Amino acid sequence: KNPEWFDVIVVENMFGDVITDLGAMIQGGMGIAAGGNLNPEGVSMFEPIGGSAPKYTGQDVICPLAAIAAAQMMLEHLGEEDGGARIENAIIEALGSGKIKSLSAGKMGMGTAEMGDLVAGLI
Repeated sequence: KNPEWFDVIVVENMFGDVITDLGAMIQGGMGIAAGGNLNPEGVSMFEPIGGSAPKYTGQDVICPLAAIAAAQMMLEHLGEEDGGARIENAIIEALGSGKIKSLSAGKMGMGTAEMGDLVAGLI
């Protein structure tokens, strides 16, 4: 009812998958949301919410911002705060540039590679 009440939610994987998908839709869709599975004693994993979307392979229609944001989260987790901040700022700048028409698959106004190049050029 009030998602703004929560900053961090810790749950088991089964419920985490459901909650992250719902959270992704609240913040703009699967193409923008990234997540991490943190293990303070071992390997952690970072990924775009919704996974790799294999049904769109080779179509150049998926918003890559979630994958880029996952890399940003990974860098910060590894102690590379400067690199993470540069990526985060580039994502914010790209979103504010007016060049991205939508975050929905096939409606971005550019292809996956072009959007990735846009963000990379802003880092």
